[in-house]
Amino acid sequence: MFSLFKTGLQKIKAALKKTSSFLHKNLLAIFSKPLNEELLDDLERTLYEADLGSKVVSDFLETLKKHFLEYGHSKAENYLSLLEEKAYEILSVPPTTSGNEPMVGSPKLILIVGVNGGGKTTTLAKLAKYYQNKGQKIILAAGDTFRAAAQEQIAIWAERLQIDLVKGTLGADPSSVLFDAMAKAKAKKYDLIIADTAGRLESKTDLMQELEKIRRIAKKQDELAPHETFLIVDATLGQTAIDQTRTFHAYTPLTGIILTKIDGSAKGGIALALYREFGIPILFLGCGEKADDLIEFDPKSYTTALFSA
Repeated sequence: MFSLFKTGLQKIKAALKKTSSFLHKNLLAIFSKPLNEELLDDLERTLYEADLGSKVVSDFLETLKKHFLEYGHSKAENYLSLLEEKAYEILSVPPTTSGNEPMVGSPKLILIVGVNGGGKTTTLAKLAKYYQNKGQKIILAAGDTFRAAAQEQIAIWAERLQIDLVKGTLGADPSSVLFDAMAKAKAKKYDLIIADTAGRLESKTDLMQELEKIRRIAKKQDELAPHETFLIVDATLGQTAIDQTRTFHAYTPLTGIILTKIDGSAKGGIALALYREFGIPILFLGCGEKADDLIEFDPKSYTTALFSA
């Protein structure tokens, strides 16, 4: 168990290197001096720049002020430990949402949602590889029928991973693609369907209607479907990720979040901000373009990595 934790920690540390380097350097400089209003302003700015979000920043400041009033000035390492403990406490709060198990004899359906350009299709392939490694028999549904690139990309991944695929013609009804995939999966006794969806946010009304129809069609074959709905979010977007999550969660209840490009900037604190805001489980961190570049999210490893050098 310890070796597994160590491996996970090493992977998350590598993914969060830019964020942890930024935080550690700046927080050590701040905490090397006695806390005062000016330093608290610097601290607040640093925490915001790591995209920890207003609620987390407020929690952190309250924790530090309480400690300072009770014990006076502490060493910088003690303050860092306090923040790490508080971060883990936030991630340890039970989630506000969870998925369903399918009806007996039906495959599990995971809907993948997210905006275009966030790494949605590539992450879908990584997720398929993850479940494939666990011995699951998988079929993919190419439900983003509005982008030729999405259809081509998912077909390439399906062939590479040797996973079955159902797709429609360009511009076809995404719901019909899902219906066909669910019917085939049930007939051939697949364990899991992973379904892509269009990532347009230009018209929220269209998005809402499309997702509602997809969910309605899914329930015709399994009244408990979709069993999971995962949002793919580009971590480099920072606070825009909060807005995207709020929009999608309003239209289709999310049961998990996968953060992509977590290694691409010093904004890795967004995982903590998202969980504090919505209580939706953070499932994976994505970094790199290979099929295995998907890290299972572990709160302890994440918080340790976030505040380490």
